[in-house]
Amino acid sequence: MITPQLINPKSIVVVGGSEDIHKPGGRVIKNLLDHRFKGKIYVVNPKADTIQGIPCYHFVDEIPQTDLAIISLPARLCPEAVENLCRKKETKAFIIFSAGFHEESEEGGRLEAQIVDSVNRAGAALIGPNCIGVMNQHYAGVFTEPIPDFSPTGVDLISGSGATALFIVDAAMRSGLSFANVFSVGNSAQMGVEDMIKELDLRYVHGKSAPIKLLYIESINKPDILLKHAASLIRKGARIAAIKAGFSEAGSRAASSHTGALASPDKAVDALFKKAGIIRCYGRNELVTVASILTQPLPKGKRIAIITHAGGPAVMLTDTLSINNIEIPPIQGPKADALLAKLYAGSSVANPIDFLATGTAEQLGAIIDFCEEEASNIDAMSIIFGSPGLEPVFAAYAMIDAKMKRCTKPIYPIFPSHLTVIEEIAAFRAKGRLFFPDEVVFGSALAKILHTPPPIEEEITLLPVDKAKIRSIIEAAPQGFLPPEQVQQLLDAAGIARVREIVAPTESQALDAAKEIGFPLVMKVVGPIHKSDTGGVTLHVNDFETVQNEFARMMSIKDTTAVLLQSQLSGIQLFVGAKREGPFGHTILCGLGGIFVETLKDIRYGLSPLSLMEAQNMVQSLGSYPLIKGIRGQEGVHEILYIEAIRRVSALCSAAPEIVEMDINPLLGTHRHVTAVDARICIEK
Repeated sequence: MITPQLINPKSIVVVGGSEDIHKPGGRVIKNLLDHRFKGKIYVVNPKADTIQGIPCYHFVDEIPQTDLAIISLPARLCPEAVENLCRKKETKAFIIFSAGFHEESEEGGRLEAQIVDSVNRAGAALIGPNCIGVMNQHYAGVFTEPIPDFSPTGVDLISGSGATALFIVDAAMRSGLSFANVFSVGNSAQMGVEDMIKELDLRYVHGKSAPIKLLYIESINKPDILLKHAASLIRKGARIAAIKAGFSEAGSRAASSHTGALASPDKAVDALFKKAGIIRCYGRNELVTVASILTQPLPKGKRIAIITHAGGPAVMLTDTLSINNIEIPPIQGPKADALLAKLYAGSSVANPIDFLATGTAEQLGAIIDFCEEEASNIDAMSIIFGSPGLEPVFAAYAMIDAKMKRCTKPIYPIFPSHLTVIEEIAAFRAKGRLFFPDEVVFGSALAKILHTPPPIEEEITLLPVDKAKIRSIIEAAPQGFLPPEQVQQLLDAAGIARVREIVAPTESQALDAAKEIGFPLVMKVVGPIHKSDTGGVTLHVNDFETVQNEFARMMSIKDTTAVLLQSQLSGIQLFVGAKREGPFGHTILCGLGGIFVETLKDIRYGLSPLSLMEAQNMVQSLGSYPLIKGIRGQEGVHEILYIEAIRRVSALCSAAPEIVEMDINPLLGTHRHVTAVDARICIEK
């Protein structure tokens, strides 16, 4: 829990304080003093009487009651200190710098558990251990630098890595971003990133709380909490951007199905972020750039004017925005011609609007006024303005500031120069302005913001399935891949249309099945997982002699136990799959089926349970969507039925969490029907 004493303590004790400012216990005292903590500071160290001018207590028992304890002791000494502070001094907040806990050994894990037990019984908050601390406008409870500017409506940063938190703060300070709170959660013994988001959600008041939350996450252990409270915060008006590190998968992984080969834990993270409305970033500069953009009102559309006096950066920004489906609309007509007449010869107003390296602040102002008042096809302006160092650019930066105060359309200042305009940037920042140092990073960040959908609805209604039937099948089934009969029963119970099929362990049963189903037929081996790889699929079976011959051939294939006969249908081959990813639950996949699943990898992902809108977005964002819609006079797929099949797989997984992998491939689609032709389901109880 986050207690008031953690955010705004009236007294702080540094247990393990030091005179040496190169040690954590010394540097944190210096930071508290330098940044003018207004409350009482106590220091505990058995070997000193004063530390950095502060009277020093030899033992915890000697100090007065204290709101917050910052502990920098060997790990073995921390549990006793925490217990004494909780029991005798009514301390309600703890920050533990010390390492040597569960990240190091089993014994360290036991020490950490003792600490958590003490703080939980006391109703106290714990940050760490193995962290750099907490800082906000009230106190700098960290042993590191830099210390940024703080504002109650600045940015909240929660980081699972202390070093990364510092580097994010450093990058943010260069752009002029201020913070409300910085939390380095370290080992997350009591509160991890997910718990902190929950606490901030429960306390959030739009207009008073920090509206932008930045996250650096190394592991997600409570995805349900992150999803629930991140989505809640965004619905209340906050925005969240996050880095989830460790997304690549080193080495190969065994995959027993198409879904197993295509799905991964990181796809589940991606799906969770999309479901919650979290903007996913992959680096510190991108994260800071997203936060800086979010400090301004967003444009009402996706049409951007690029205003520049440097052609190259404008081209790179145009490329970045264009490949991310952000429009750079042409500017033309009599009013554009009138604007061009105000600029030097050689300028262009086509968009990008290039007013040359010799352009003046007044010309820049005229261009901004045109985009604001005359260009109805422009929703926002990006202004790239650097300097070769020939003359000061104070006037141009002052013009940008003045127009930002007046204009209703957002203006994004991109200042690529640094060393040649240090004073000008300092003056611009002194006005409370942010800027962007890199046009490509800016363009990518803006696109991510504009393309990140809002959170899904709070309550998702699943399509109805026969839960009782599903549970009875699952409970009676063996571990591993289910036999075809049970797969068929599960599809029927989930309401997923399937082709008519019969499993035949003998030749006579195969002939009877052929009579019952009718020609043309498809015959498939039962047993081997990858049927086509073993020659275990035969199409266009049109007579009983072929049934006999193919049955004999297939039964000779290794691991074959029977032969499945089914009606041969035609249509576009589609795919739906599901993969259980630990605490995330099931990732649902869709795309083209057959051999295209792994060759094209045109797959979209969603996290179960899926809403109707999520399933629609998955299908409609496929690169192959035009084929599904119908292209060049060719018949397409009944899209509503395909979306329904995806949602029914989600509902099946919700009723049967034991499903670890599931493929329906192919799912044949025409403009009249969508029918499962082949399916595999693997369960793990």
